[in-house]
Amino acid sequence: MYEGAVQDLIDELGRLPGVGPKSAQRIAFHLLQADPADVERLAHALTEVKARVRFCEVCFNVSEAERCRICSDDRRDRTAICVVEEPKDVVAIERTREFRGRYHVLGGAISPIDGIGPQDLKVRELLTRLADGTVTEVIIATDPNLEGEATASYLSRMLRDVGVQRVTRLASGLPVGGDLEYADEVTLGRAFEGRRLLDA
Repeated sequence: MYEGAVQDLIDELGRLPGVGPKSAQRIAFHLLQADPADVERLAHALTEVKARVRFCEVCFNVSEAERCRICSDDRRDRTAICVVEEPKDVVAIERTREFRGRYHVLGGAISPIDGIGPQDLKVRELLTRLADGTVTEVIIATDPNLEGEATASYLSRMLRDVGVQRVTRLASGLPVGGDLEYADEVTLGRAFEGRRLLDA
């Protein structure tokens, strides 16, 4: 245990995802020893991202404008929507250069243990986007883990009721229990090419 500001910094860093107590302590002491200009740049970047970045009004990807660059790009295919859990998954899929449609970011996955149900995700907004009949394929690209599979199953049932022609899921190539952000481009690209129709 440290005193005052040092312990406060360690506590705050420890609240970040993936940062345990020892990592938080290492980062805190790195910042203490760092050049003040470097720390100022970090503090500025943190305040800027909170002040300027929002979620796209259409797909809920991160954006500095009301619409993200993908939703603003008229060259993107309007008939295909790829549904992902988080904005980081959009980046992972974009790196493959396999998909030229648009996205919909759910903001998480169904997880009863964590108290997250469909009503806590952007499912209603997805159904609204599909209402005009422009979209003919929805690709479900949730993580291949228990929560992602539960979310995919729920979405496939919902989407069948709204008349989407094709509801597909990313194919093999992604390890079960893994996260999209850690998949390499080749693995993710193959999974995209081999996506399959979801049956009831």
